[in-house]
Amino acid sequence: MKRSERLSAIVKILSDSPNQAYSLRYFCQLFDAAKSSISEDLQAAKQLLAKLEIGIIETTSGAGGGVRFMPYISNTDCLNLQNHLCEQLKDPIRHLAGGFLYTSDIMFDASLMKKVACAFARKFQNSGADYVVTIETKGIAVATMVSDLLHLPLVVIRRESRISEGSTISINYFSGSSDRVQKMSIAKRAVVPGSKALIIDDFMRAGGSVKGISDILTEFDIKIVGTGIIIVTNEPERKTIPEYYAFVYLGNIDENSKEINVFPNIHFF
Repeated sequence: MKRSERLSAIVKILSDSPNQAYSLRYFCQLFDAAKSSISEDLQAAKQLLAKLEIGIIETTSGAGGGVRFMPYISNTDCLNLQNHLCEQLKDPIRHLAGGFLYTSDIMFDASLMKKVACAFARKFQNSGADYVVTIETKGIAVATMVSDLLHLPLVVIRRESRISEGSTISINYFSGSSDRVQKMSIAKRAVVPGSKALIIDDFMRAGGSVKGISDILTEFDIKIVGTGIIIVTNEPERKTIPEYYAFVYLGNIDENSKEINVFPNIHFF
């Protein structure tokens, strides 16, 4: 196999399985090539991806060493993505009664959510999380993609317990969006006590749902190492959770003109 062919195959294999470690021996056997040749291929791939700012190839030495691909989005591309999302959200036809926005088409746009997930994956690359956690329903798409990019299991917390989940733990929490007490449930076998979790969700107003996720994970002595939300409202200013990272902020919505004030979080990175 020519070097250019090996190089293309290596990039394809690594980028298809982000954050999954491969040993040099794996590639040596796959291509029937010497370790020195594979090392040169990896160095070339690393320089190419870094130049294009589309990913990082990291190599580690030692007996347990290997190589892995880490997704990357540049600051400029991230800001462009945030502005693109803001423009979509500003469309007056999205305005719903009660100051809500219709966002289902955006949250289930696989191409768009994959790019947003890449931004979250870069943000939380070194969080040390053991799980990505979200609550049904609209946050599932982006959380699934973040879990894939970070090579972590996804845990979806239910609104109602299901018999197919086996034994569960449930709590009540106050939802600011619906202005009422709601319920969430998690299967006992979904997580390992004492581990770490990264929360990813689509929307946050006061933070009641995210606080509920944190509280139910506390039942398992799980530490929250990061929280990423696609859309966070400016009001109320005081949230029920102390720390989070918004991708974009939603300001006031003029009930008369239907003008929607939404802008990027320029301090995301």
